[in-house]
Amino acid sequence: MGILESFKTIEVESPVDKIIRQIRDLIIAGYLKAGDKLPSERKLSDKFGIGRTHIRNAIKKLEFYGILTTNPQSGVIVNGTDMVAMAGLITNVMKIESPDFFSLVETRCFMEVFSVQQAASRRTKEDILKLQEALANYEAKVESDLPAEHEDFIFHIKIAEASHNSVIKTLMLIVLPDILEIYRNEKLCPKEEARKSLIEHRNILNAIIEQDSSLATNYMNEHLKDVLEFSKKKLNL
Repeated sequence: MGILESFKTIEVESPVDKIIRQIRDLIIAGYLKAGDKLPSERKLSDKFGIGRTHIRNAIKKLEFYGILTTNPQSGVIVNGTDMVAMAGLITNVMKIESPDFFSLVETRCFMEVFSVQQAASRRTKEDILKLQEALANYEAKVESDLPAEHEDFIFHIKIAEASHNSVIKTLMLIVLPDILEIYRNEKLCPKEEARKSLIEHRNILNAIIEQDSSLATNYMNEHLKDVLEFSKKKLNL
């Protein structure tokens, strides 16, 4: 091996990663506890010496993972999840590299199909209730023409939970937020897409309730077809 191969690539943290790292360190050290409120965007922006956009992006990413919650009246609050698990999730947020969008989507498709197959086979009555609640929350946002990315995320995570495979759920928590964020930012007709997704979500849930793994798989593949084609176009395949 030559000298050049001995050198390691220098990894430069983005401003968002740095914000997430500091929040993680404060949680681990016990300075941030469940129920604590973060300072305002303006104060954080002044403290970090960066624009508010970076602050919002960091908060949004941590909201996807359930680590933070934004309440219009109370501000940004630390959730009451187990702090050790929370710290591990934050580490995953920062460690994941930035693979091309197609690779993320392709990986998601494999996991989603397995997830829905197992959910249709293993779901319990409690799982069905959680899925119905997640679908109702998504439908409420779509029918009100409000952004529903978070509710979309939760519905798919509830399917992963219904599969009763903790590894699949963990992997979904890692790849889904970035996919939804990129897809949301670049799609031209989000309202039309959301209404189409609502119908597809209903079909998937009905197949899970009926414990029809084959039908659930078909509906999931149909649901993922658009985002897969979109990712291929981005890769110029």
